Amino acid sequence: MSPPVLPMLAKRTEELPAGENWIYEPKWDGFRAIVFRDGDEVLIQSRDEKPLNRYFPELLGPLRRGLPTRYVADGEIVIAKDGALDFDELQLRLHPAASRVNLLAEKSPAAVVFFDLLCEGAHDLRNEPFRARRETLQKVLSRVGAPIHLTPATTDRGVAADWFKRFEGAGLDGVMAKSPDDIYEPNKRTMFKVKHERDCDCVVAGFRWHKKVETGVGSLLLGLFNNEEKLQHVGVCSSFSVETRRELAEFLEPYRKNALNDHPWMEWAALDAGQRMPGAQSRWSSGKDLSWEPVRVELVAEVAYDHMQRDRFRHIAQFRRWRFDKKPTDCTYAQLEVVAPHELAQIFGLLG
Repeated sequence: MSPPVLPMLAKRTEELPAGENWIYEPKWDGFRAIVFRDGDEVLIQSRDEKPLNRYFPELLGPLRRGLPTRYVADGEIVIAKDGALDFDELQLRLHPAASRVNLLAEKSPAAVVFFDLLCEGAHDLRNEPFRARRETLQKVLSRVGAPIHLTPATTDRGVAADWFKRFEGAGLDGVMAKSPDDIYEPNKRTMFKVKHERDCDCVVAGFRWHKKVETGVGSLLLGLFNNEEKLQHVGVCSSFSVETRRELAEFLEPYRKNALNDHPWMEWAALDAGQRMPGAQSRWSSGKDLSWEPVRVELVAEVAYDHMQRDRFRHIAQFRRWRFDKKPTDCTYAQLEVVAPHELAQIFGLLG
């Protein structure tokens, strides 16, 4: 089997599927990776077919030791920090300078959690049922230890439901449900993923224009007030139809008038477009266009989000509706559901 191979994907569902014929796994929040080994050659391939070797040099040795001389395995690269997965640390690895990557690799080493085996030796396993691939993967990984792991799995729906609630505090993304009879189908959504979703009322403090839709809104910039009553940038809403993008631009036009008068982000709007708003994530790709249009801090939007990464939405939020009955000052972090942290070491203790 030669690279590239596209990974098998999952469809989102609202709850764990009914019935007993399922294998459940935690959904890891990291970089999807398909690992190819042929003798001394190791290739870590990303979900979009790009090589990741240079960003995770500390994994190349462990991916050779104790494993077959030829294999292809599907998994997730993660970084654990302070008892939880840290996606921000992962993103920092995508740096053009090898010296910086090596420094981060020593400071915050990554791990690989495998959950599928596509090839062992000369045997292409993609047409084997998942239960058989899982059994072979367990045998293959029985001789290795950290930073290489086998994901926990269960056929007990009650255990999976418990994982869904408990493991979120450690930064895991939800639960996967896989049919034990399924073959491995690249780029096909045959698995199921159950992710957390919650509602939150946010201030809309500005927007960005869409790059391709003329006079259309690309994304809404969302904010929440912290304990010091400072408005923090917590994320964006950006999934809109072309028609809605243009309607939003028309709707927001009156709120652009005198928008910088007493705007909490006025100093960021006045500076270079590369400057970050308070609370915004830092990215090594600072050349990205971060320009934005302020609006008066008068609008409140109800959005759906899955979970928080520190004080920001981990993924793009989904717009639900305008809340004209809410005051912007009511949009605080206090409304968010607090998930008790769960020691990641306990989860890794379940790993093979």
